[in-house]
Amino acid sequence: MHFEKIWSEYRARIRTFLQSRISNSADVDDLLQDISIKVFRGLSTIKSSQKIQPWLFQTAHLTIIDFYRKSAKERRFNSDDAWYTEDDPQTYNELERCVEPFLQALSPEMAEMLLAIDIEGVSQKEYARTKGLAYSTMKSRVQKARSNLRALFEDCCLMSFDANGNIIDYHSKSDICEKC
Repeated sequence: MHFEKIWSEYRARIRTFLQSRISNSADVDDLLQDISIKVFRGLSTIKSSQKIQPWLFQTAHLTIIDFYRKSAKERRFNSDDAWYTEDDPQTYNELERCVEPFLQALSPEMAEMLLAIDIEGVSQKEYARTKGLAYSTMKSRVQKARSNLRALFEDCCLMSFDANGNIIDYHSKSDICEKC
């Protein structure tokens, strides 16, 4: 088995395989070169000609996995990439005055639960245990209560959120919100 013959036969197919999984053509070229080196070094370990094609594509597949792992490790957050540098305390302070009236607008059970968990810092597991509820039930109830609280905020204000769901801006829907 000669490297040149095998590589010329499979190179185009491996390139197509790489292009279907990697969007940047320069990265495809780099990976193709890495694979050719691996093929050159490992070809002598293949005993049967029937195993060449599966081995080549397995090598390509593992090289792609290594590429994505390496890319993830190299990708670091740079604070200069963020469009903001710190939370906007004014936004939170302005909306904070609405929390109590909105909690009171919820059912007493929901209000008590959110007050304990989100404001006082009691864990959901601990709260579930003290109330004699299953933890999965508690998680569902907390999610529902938070959703109801958010709906009250959204009834009063138009809010903008970042990718993590944090409030980045808001505007009252009317001059005087009747709920807070």
